[in-house]
Amino acid sequence: MKITRIRIFKTDLPYVGGAYVWGAGNALETAKASVVVIDTDAGLQGCGEFTPCGENYMVAHSEGVEAFARLVAQRLIGEDPRQVARIEQLMDHAMQGHGYAKAPFDAACWDILGQACNQPVWMLLGGKLTDGAPMYRVAPQKATEETLAEMKRYRADGYRQFQIKVGGDWEADIDRIKAGVALLQSGEKAMADANQGWRVDNAIRVARATAELDYILEQPCRTYKECQQVRRVAQQPMKLDECVTGMAAAQRIVADRGAEICCLKISNLGGLSKAHRVRDFLVENRMPVVAEDTWGGEIASTTLAHFAASTSSEFLQNTTDLMNYNTRSTGVGGAWAEGGKLYAPDAPGLGVAPDYDSLGAPVAEYAE
Repeated sequence: MKITRIRIFKTDLPYVGGAYVWGAGNALETAKASVVVIDTDAGLQGCGEFTPCGENYMVAHSEGVEAFARLVAQRLIGEDPRQVARIEQLMDHAMQGHGYAKAPFDAACWDILGQACNQPVWMLLGGKLTDGAPMYRVAPQKATEETLAEMKRYRADGYRQFQIKVGGDWEADIDRIKAGVALLQSGEKAMADANQGWRVDNAIRVARATAELDYILEQPCRTYKECQQVRRVAQQPMKLDECVTGMAAAQRIVADRGAEICCLKISNLGGLSKAHRVRDFLVENRMPVVAEDTWGGEIASTTLAHFAASTSSEFLQNTTDLMNYNTRSTGVGGAWAEGGKLYAPDAPGLGVAPDYDSLGAPVAEYAE
């Protein structure tokens, strides 16, 4: 089997809530999805998606997939997409870093491998260890009353974990955290996610002001060292997100016991191939993980669902249904949310197909 054609599609994904406000003054109304579709001479087709949460989030840009395709597409054509390790190696040799641009190519090859083996991707990643991954839902930065109203709506839909976006005005954030945690019912969890937004001194002020509250403090500052300064003071468990960039970062966190939970964004880590190795290392060292991605529609969410399903339920903190954050789609079929849990398809491969009606014509095409 060999790759005969690679196409790149782009589409806008408007946020269902109007404006998604997070961190230190960041706001997203419409995300830009990039979808990679790979065709083979065996008649199998695979797809993958990368969608950044804004143009500059974690140095990821919506034009990155197109730029990378110009560099690597002709090198991949003629290769066997089932050899995911070789494809990963070829991409890494073509360009260092920029894993977010490689991730959709990687996912598309896993999709084809699963179809060729007549197995779902979760089986290829080790089997189904979580049948229905618990989800969290984000409450973006809004007035406290609006945040509480959103949390109540999400609870009615089955969510039992809530991510309260903070990181802007640290004094107002204290009130948001207190109000959100007070709303929790038995068995529910809250994360206060600053998305790197606070200075160390202000993060320490927030931690001290909320020391008696039971919640997870997520990525309070920009760098790992800054988060460790806060960690020495904070009473809450700490979740690291943006600074979990790969295996080297994971090894350092484990060696330092630098967090209680690590968030694994598939695109941030460079795709399923790298993400599942990082996950397995962390779980082997008894560190809980979050299965996540930067943003996305049905294709990214389905990839994420397979990743979550193949994660040990004991060490899977949560995941999320990114496709339900948008008013448009990237794929047809795929993962679904039910009762506060995310389920991966049992169909061969990813089990999702590109939504060509939404994607429109390709913005780039490469063939033999």
